Amino acid sequence: MGYTPLTEYGIIGNDDRMALVDLSGSIDWCCFPHAAGPSVFARLLDDERGGHFAVRPTDSYEVEQAYRDRTNVLETTFSTRSGTLEVTDFMPVWRDDDREHDGDQNHDDRDQRAIYRRVRCTDGTLTVELEFEPRFEYGQAPTTVSRTETGYVATGDSSASPDWIERQDDLVLEVCGEFEPNALEDRVVGTRTLVADDEVWFCLRYGVGGRDGEGEEEGEGKEPQRQKSASIASCRNALESTVDYWQSWTDSLIDDAVPLVDDTPWGEYVLRSGLVLKLLINEETGGIYAAATTSLPEKYGTDRNWDYRYNWIRDAKFTVQALHNLGRDEEARDYFEWFRDIVTESPGEMQPVYGVHGEADLTEHELEGLSGYRHSTPIRIGNAAATQNQHDIYGAIVQAIYETLVRDGDLDDDEWEAIEALVDHVCAVWAEPDHGIWEYRDEQRHYVHSKLLCWVALERGITLAEDHDVEAPLERWRSERRAVREAILEHGYSERVGSFVQHFDTDTALDASCLLIPLYGFLPPDDPRVTATLDTVLDELATDEGLVYRTKGSEAVPDVHGTFVFCTCWLVDALVLADRIDAAEDIFHTVLEHASPLGLLSERIEPETGELLGNFPQAFSHIGLVNSAIYLASARGEADELNNDPRRDDRR
Repeated sequence: MGYTPLTEYGIIGNDDRMALVDLSGSIDWCCFPHAAGPSVFARLLDDERGGHFAVRPTDSYEVEQAYRDRTNVLETTFSTRSGTLEVTDFMPVWRDDDREHDGDQNHDDRDQRAIYRRVRCTDGTLTVELEFEPRFEYGQAPTTVSRTETGYVATGDSSASPDWIERQDDLVLEVCGEFEPNALEDRVVGTRTLVADDEVWFCLRYGVGGRDGEGEEEGEGKEPQRQKSASIASCRNALESTVDYWQSWTDSLIDDAVPLVDDTPWGEYVLRSGLVLKLLINEETGGIYAAATTSLPEKYGTDRNWDYRYNWIRDAKFTVQALHNLGRDEEARDYFEWFRDIVTESPGEMQPVYGVHGEADLTEHELEGLSGYRHSTPIRIGNAAATQNQHDIYGAIVQAIYETLVRDGDLDDDEWEAIEALVDHVCAVWAEPDHGIWEYRDEQRHYVHSKLLCWVALERGITLAEDHDVEAPLERWRSERRAVREAILEHGYSERVGSFVQHFDTDTALDASCLLIPLYGFLPPDDPRVTATLDTVLDELATDEGLVYRTKGSEAVPDVHGTFVFCTCWLVDALVLADRIDAAEDIFHTVLEHASPLGLLSERIEPETGELLGNFPQAFSHIGLVNSAIYLASARGEADELNNDPRRDDRR
């Protein structure tokens, strides 16, 4: 079949799981039991062996795809010569009353490990085909499919998988309505002619072997819970509950984020970004997946393919800012609690990245047997950046705590103890080289961004100590803050280039992360070195449209692939602070024009073709979009309505 462009995928999900659905009605990416688990559908990474779950007309068609209003429920409409087919895809979210009682069926978290697909002929007559071809454990475990009394069970032979891959449970596919597919050895296939108002449901559930009374243990002394087979009525209830959940959540967001969504040309993009971020959040832990996928390349045919299904510490400041300004205080607090738990560790033992459930072991493996997206390998599972030395994480954490306290106000003894330990650690390590924000895998260097974030840790730590009147070694902290500042200004700015640079003592390596210098308040926006850096970024790192490459002339990665969405958003923010509002708005509109028709963004944009590159959808990109909307709202004079005005010095 070939590979689908990323712009033709929609995403569905709930809490800890996600799936990508393309314009042809094929689910090409889905992992169970959670988003960082092994795939059961991975056509995204191998169009022949990855596995997929497709429902579509047999005749040629025109197709449109859209989300149901204010939800993450995806609707794909196929128009053929003889009729119209609507496929509705979602992962269920139960309302509280449904979770407690739905007929005689209680709902627990296992019921959310599911995909519901409603297939409905809305006009005329047409024939529908089903292809259900799961491939367990990244396609490493051979699949067997069998017919049961209530549906079809797919099982993977884990003995064929490498030991490091998590073992998966069975998948159960139930068909509700008049459709009788055939179970072949490793797949389920079938066709059915539908007429107007005919409706068929496909309910796919993971790890529900207890459907015949042999379920998981519910606790000592408790009987395993029997789970009812799906019915059209229960499927409709799941859809109603899920739509109600998402619309209620979005309506609350709209009420709380008026300056970002009301009467702005980018309101719908902000709403979609909020809905994407909600999908990427694990509700139990508060952690956020950086993206839903692994190993989508920065450039086709290269080996720069990474697993982004984890939570990076450095995302903290930007994530807290975005969530608060979307009015998502509960999610922001949950995220705050997630990384507050992390900082209870000794700072020297902290990792730059963790699993969203708190996993520290993210050993990186290269997967054999799949061709990779558009034949780009290797496919990586895990991320070796977890073991890197990255000094910017300390400032990211302190800044996130600082921004949370600006809003919530209370600093308890445990929080201060953690902050004090972080700032003390920064005093000890800031003068050492590290791997930097872009996690280069060659030698360590004195990266300007890392030094900047060390300064942020010291600056915010001093401010918190003074504001909350707590004991701290302020004389030492002030001395180290002064030393970091002097080092950045002496070694991190090139007079010859007229810009802050990527690392100390270079005249060739430029880096878009220097745009953060005014955003963190290290220097004011009108400082000549800041304005010169801004002009250099526009001249050397940006396309004519304003899309920004991460670096230029770097020894670490000489070849740069695709413009980076988040860096482009930093440029928008820096331009706002410099009162170059028209230029900022023009570039922001360029970013929006490159989003997919559904409003989704990956990590990168290829400026020559407009293609989306890298893992998808990307939290950083959508966080950047929201935060740039915040800066522009502030510039439009709506700062009083923002939960966190970025142009106020005490909020940076």
